[in-house]
Amino acid sequence: MARFMVERTFPDGLEIPQSDKGAQACLSVVGTNAELGVTWVHSYVTDDHKKTFCIYDAPSPDAIRQAAKLNQLPADKITAVRVLDPYFYLASEAR
Repeated sequence: MARFMVERTFPDGLEIPQSDKGAQACLSVVGTNAELGVTWVHSYVTDDHKKTFCIYDAPSPDAIRQAAKLNQLPADKITAVRVLDPYFYLASEAR
């Protein structure tokens, strides 16, 4: 399974209420994604709520595009990514 970053633009801003309605909306997205083998890992949202940067595990960019379409979400750019953090270097020193 590959990891991807999906950039999304919401011209009017993305508002997900912190309520049962918001939770149901998120669970609906997760359920639809699962049918296509797509897993939403987490997202970063800009302060103005107009852009999100979402991390996904998926079999392909096409699976993410299909899930986005079914969930009625934009998918402006999909980029394959890998983790790079300082712990990678610490682990290599231990070898």
